[in-house]
Amino acid sequence: MHVKLIDPSAFTPPYDRALAAALAAEGAEVELITSDFTYGPVPEAKNYEVSLDFYRHLSPRARRLSKASRHIPEMRQLRNKLEAAPGPMVTHYQWLTMPGIDRHLLSSRCPRVMTAHYILPQNPSRRQINRAKETFAPMDAVIAHSVLGARRLVDEVGLERELVRVIPHGAFDYLTSLPVEKPLPPELREASPVWEETGSPRPPVILFFGLLRPYKGIDVLLDAARELAATDQGTTPEIWIVGNPRMDLAELKERAASLEVEVRWLARFIEDAEIPEIMRQADVLVLPYLDGEQSGVLYTGLAFGKAMVVSEVGGIGEVARAHGAARLVPPGDAAALGHELAALTRGEGAAEAREELAARCRAAAEGPFAWRRIARQTLDLYEGLLS
Repeated sequence: MHVKLIDPSAFTPPYDRALAAALAAEGAEVELITSDFTYGPVPEAKNYEVSLDFYRHLSPRARRLSKASRHIPEMRQLRNKLEAAPGPMVTHYQWLTMPGIDRHLLSSRCPRVMTAHYILPQNPSRRQINRAKETFAPMDAVIAHSVLGARRLVDEVGLERELVRVIPHGAFDYLTSLPVEKPLPPELREASPVWEETGSPRPPVILFFGLLRPYKGIDVLLDAARELAATDQGTTPEIWIVGNPRMDLAELKERAASLEVEVRWLARFIEDAEIPEIMRQADVLVLPYLDGEQSGVLYTGLAFGKAMVVSEVGGIGEVARAHGAARLVPPGDAAALGHELAALTRGEGAAEAREELAARCRAAAEGPFAWRRIARQTLDLYEGLLS
């Protein structure tokens, strides 16, 4: 079977490449059609082809300025390429860059599948619903990563129920066995001396990781830090906020400086080789999101067996509930977040509670969120469409 995975803007290269490798391992002939990822290295292709058919030879700045003018002719070229390809084939879109236009430029030669990485915000406007319809309605099947996501595609977007399939997002276990790893970055290493040599107790580390965006709830995490400082039991933890900023951090850093809890910032793009040591140093991974359907950070935490505290949003909360892989808090509830973080870092039995969560994460990563199982479910969907 020929599979064309399509992500023109390279929005989700870790997911794209993990799925491509898993499908190839199950016998599919896979081509990932995408563009250069402009921020840093991406996972090496394993037994599948990568075609950089979009926005080639453009610097990041030129790409931003000329992307719209390049996109339409390159989508037409993609359609011509797909219609000329031999043999049975499935096209699997990860994103449509310009949904209102792209929907008219899709090839009708073969079945079209799309993964709904993001569906709708909470309380969506009519315009947002219409945009989601433009994105998903042209497809022959849409993959949601959660039951809640599938329900929203049917009830809110208006897709026919038989078009929607629930297939989980896989754990990013490739990060646990990289051929080359980098040591802890200096900004965090200096905050984390060799405790055995100094004789000082190691402070527990609470890690916020990923793109720094307003909806990620960093402000809620800083408010929750007051609960940590108010707890008398054990050593006061540190908070590490690590990731590429997509917002102004000045006000948040000012708030953090006034806290009794130490907050360390590493506000830049983090390449794959740096992730393993950062994850291993963390005692608790926190996702205090105010919105969101899924998060690659969640599936990185599963792969590394991290105790997690996550907001009850989208499919993130569903993973926590169904598999017991994280403590759940209402979105925006700083008091509840602080209570759970304190219980996992300072309270009596904190270490045992973290290990219990970690064991459940590892079991989930090796079971329902294993890529081989996900690839088989995806291939079953493809085969059903082709038949």
